[in-house]
This record gives sequence, structure tokens and C-alpha cells, in this order.
Amino acid sequence: MVIKILGSGCANCHKLEELARKAVEELGIDATFEKVTEYPEIMAFGIMSTPGLVVDDSVKMSGRVPTYEQVKRLIAEAR
Repeated sequence: MVIKILGSGCANCHKLEELARKAVEELGIDATFEKVTEYPEIMAFGIMSTPGLVVDDSVKMSGRVPTYEQVKRLIAEAR
């Protein structure tokens, strides 16, 4: 599984990455994390508001920091 965190590196982007890493660890999933910080790349996903969560090239959410349970559910459903 490849998980991409889209955003400029702001506090919300860091929080989303932290939540996603915790969820992956708890779920026992083998995942690679990538940070996408370049705006043309972010916009290529159709995201206009960051942070964004992309799992295996599928946009799962953007524009807010979800709760831990929401992140965990999104990642679990993508397996």
C-alpha cells in the first residue's frame, strides 16, 4: 500500500501523517509513505484544499484533518 500525504508541510499535514502512520501500525498494514508538497502534483489529484490523503492513488479525503477513527477506517477500507 502506498499512502500519500498531500500538502505544503503545514501543521495539519503533519497531523494527518501522524494519524495515518498510527492507523497503519495498529492495522498491521505494510505501507510506504510519501509526502507530496508540490502544488502541480497536488492539483493533479484534483485536490484544491490540503491536507489530502491518497491511498494507492485514490483520493480518500482532503481539506481537513479527520479524526483518528476516520483515518483508520479509510485505510482499512482501502486494503
